[in-house]
Amino acid sequence: MTGVAAVIPTLNEAATIAGVVAELPREVVQEIIVADSSSTDGTAEIARGGGARVVSLAERGYGRACAAGAAAASPDCDILLFLDGDGADRADLADALVAPIRAGEKDFVIASRVRGEREPGALSWHQVAAGWLAGALMSRLYGVRYSDMCAFRAIRRDALERLRMREMGFGWNIEMQMKAARAGLRILEIPLPYRRRAGGHSKVAGTLSGSIRAGWRIAVTIARIATAP
Repeated sequence: MTGVAAVIPTLNEAATIAGVVAELPREVVQEIIVADSSSTDGTAEIARGGGARVVSLAERGYGRACAAGAAAASPDCDILLFLDGDGADRADLADALVAPIRAGEKDFVIASRVRGEREPGALSWHQVAAGWLAGALMSRLYGVRYSDMCAFRAIRRDALERLRMREMGFGWNIEMQMKAARAGLRILEIPLPYRRRAGGHSKVAGTLSGSIRAGWRIAVTIARIATAP
């Protein structure tokens, strides 16, 4: 049986992390890793109490946390599932992402919040527009069409290693999608429901400065990969 490790990057998600860990189906996910970027609100302790293994990072960065969590996964886990720690992703539907990889049909499966049913206010208009624009660009560059840059995704571990990810910030998700398309991975995007965050404050959409920083990092990442040989 193929092992699955769930990787959850966190920064001050004490209000939501227990629910996210509890919602992951244990018959699908064998290991839960919370990659915590020095939270000051007790996120790490709550995650441990829920049965997750915590990887603590001194230096912050969304991509850095994802990479550290992936590297810490047990050697028995050859599928990596990524999701956010805010409770917006439907962790209970993890098998929808994992099953096509486990069956040997796909290498990379990503959820689409845009195509799925979502709660009112769960996504801002600029998040929807950014996903559409990025998808249109990748379709033009690589012939693979995405509708979203959703964090909820699963990928073969060996495929992720071949992508040689570099982005340590909020460009991690788009880098993975672009490199997966360029590498010719077998990709599937599926619509999944999406909720408003269950508590706490968004590091991206919650503030104007956060949205600008994330948008700039994503734009820089797109430009770097699109112009790479």
